[in-house]
Amino acid sequence: MTSAISTPATPQRYRIWLTEDDGPVRDRLATLLRNWDGGELVGVCATLNEAIAGITANEIDLLITDLKLPDGNGIEAIRTLRLKQPSSEAMVISVLADEATVLNAIEAGASGYLYKDADPVDLIEAVNELMAGRSPISPRIARILVRRLGEGRQAGAPPETRQVNLTPREMDILWGIAKGFTYGELAGQLKISRQTVPVHVRNIYRKLEASNRSEAVYEAIRLGLIRL
Repeated sequence: MTSAISTPATPQRYRIWLTEDDGPVRDRLATLLRNWDGGELVGVCATLNEAIAGITANEIDLLITDLKLPDGNGIEAIRTLRLKQPSSEAMVISVLADEATVLNAIEAGASGYLYKDADPVDLIEAVNELMAGRSPISPRIARILVRRLGEGRQAGAPPETRQVNLTPREMDILWGIAKGFTYGELAGQLKISRQTVPVHVRNIYRKLEASNRSEAVYEAIRLGLIRL
C-alpha cells in the first residue's frame, strides 16, 4: 500500500490592482509590488475609468489607489470594489489629507490610508498589516481621526486613567513610529541593531494594547504620551 506524499502549501500571493496617475510614483510602487513574493500585480493604471474597468474584469484581493485622478476621484473606484467584490480590501495612497477626504474614503470602504510622502519601503508592511485584518494609517491621517473622535467625545467624560509605563528607549521608538520612520531609519538614528527595533515595537504594542503602528500612535496620543 502506498501513501500519498504531502507537498508544502504554496504561500498565498495577494492579487493587487494599482491606480496612480503620477508616472514616477506609479513606476516605483509597481516595481516594489512586482518584486514582492507575497503579491501578484494584476493590473496598473492611471485613471478612474481604467480602475473601474479593471476591478470589473479581474478578481483582486486588494486595490491600492490614489484619489486625485485625471478623470475623477479614486473613492469611486473603492465604491465599485465594494459593490463588485465586497470581500476585497482597499488602501489609499494620496497627498490629500483634509478631513473630509479622509473620512469619505474610509466611509467608502478604505481599510488603510497612507500619506504619499511615506517611505515606499513601508508599503509592503502596510499591505501585510491590511491583509492580516488591521488598518495601516499614516500618523498624519491618524491625527485627523483622533481629532474627529475628540470632537465627538461627550463633554465631561472622564479622562483616560490607564497608566502605561514605557522605557526611555521605547519612547524614542514610539516617537519614530509616530513620525513615520522605517525600522532601518530608527536603528540608524538611535544607533541600535536593526534586529532590536521590532523587539521594542512589540513591547510598545503590548503595553499600549495596539496591534499595529497606527493604533499605537492613536493610543499614545489619547493617553497623552506624545503630541504631534
